[in-house]
Amino acid sequence: MSKTNLFDLTGKVALVTGASRGIGESIARTLAQYGAHVIVSSRKIDGCEAVAGSIREDGGSAEAFACHIGEMDQIDAIWEHIASTHGKLDILVNNAAANPYFGPIEDTDLNAFQKTVDVNIRGYFFMCANGARMMKDNGGGAIVNVASVNGVNPGHFQGIYSVTKAAVISMTKSFAMELGQRNVRVNALLPGLTDTRFASALTSNEAIKKQAMAHIPMKRVADPDEMAGTVLYLVSGASSYTTGACINADGGYLTV
Repeated sequence: MSKTNLFDLTGKVALVTGASRGIGESIARTLAQYGAHVIVSSRKIDGCEAVAGSIREDGGSAEAFACHIGEMDQIDAIWEHIASTHGKLDILVNNAAANPYFGPIEDTDLNAFQKTVDVNIRGYFFMCANGARMMKDNGGGAIVNVASVNGVNPGHFQGIYSVTKAAVISMTKSFAMELGQRNVRVNALLPGLTDTRFASALTSNEAIKKQAMAHIPMKRVADPDEMAGTVLYLVSGASSYTTGACINADGGYLTV
């Protein structure tokens, strides 16, 4: 690969979960802009179809497939679809996540605990496992797990979410260690505070937002598009010797 097209994804098949809005949508659009065929996935097909249709209107290649990664039968279904329709997957971006509870960690109820673990740990793990099996049988590939700065420094009133994101960081390194010789690279993106509906409990609360700004050297909230470039790097030839990395895109939050 020449240095002039390090980011070219032409001919690659990519799956992005949680891609109907926010960071996942930005990632899906960016990968398509660089030539990948993108499978736009999230829990509800309507949102997936809207994003996939918009990508096609802009000249990109995309399809929609609904998948709730907290449900094992739906995970099985999307991998069966990929195998029968494409016969390969080059890029997997695990972005879908759950954060149903915001409050004191000791008051976390079992339902909120289980939902968060089922999506953020079990879901990510078996998406990675399925991706790894398919990729190593087809010459390799790239997996990116979207974790969070909360996996390093736990977020206030985001206890179980932070625990699961710490697990995603460890999971990323574990998969990277075992799959390196099979040309399957596994890395993680650690977003900071980003202006999405998912983070609205934080960004819409002025007191919480002000407190967060005190710990962000760049003194602003990120736009979802600012996460996509890091993912593009991690799934492209530009990062061909990068695996097991956990890259912060946080405005400097983890430096403070």
